[in-house]
Amino acid sequence: MAAVGGRLLVAGAGRARGGGLRQAPTASLVPSRSATVTRSGAILPKPVKTPFGLLRVFSVVIPFLYVGTQISKNFAALLEEHDIFVPEDDDDDD
Repeated sequence: MAAVGGRLLVAGAGRARGGGLRQAPTASLVPSRSATVTRSGAILPKPVKTPFGLLRVFSVVIPFLYVGTQISKNFAALLEEHDIFVPEDDDDDD
């Protein structure tokens, strides 16, 4: 109840000053909902949950792992070709 009173107090103060409390319009990239109850006090139903299956996870992870591996391999070959980094061959077959 105190939160509602605080909102009304802030809204009233903004109107009394000629709309001094202005906020820039913001676009939210992640859909979210701040209200959990209605004005009458009833609890809102749960939001719709999008299923996030393993197929979706693997269809994103595997291609990007492959691309990252190829970039790393090519960059390592470039470093070795220009003698910037050449791994030493250690024979530790004791």
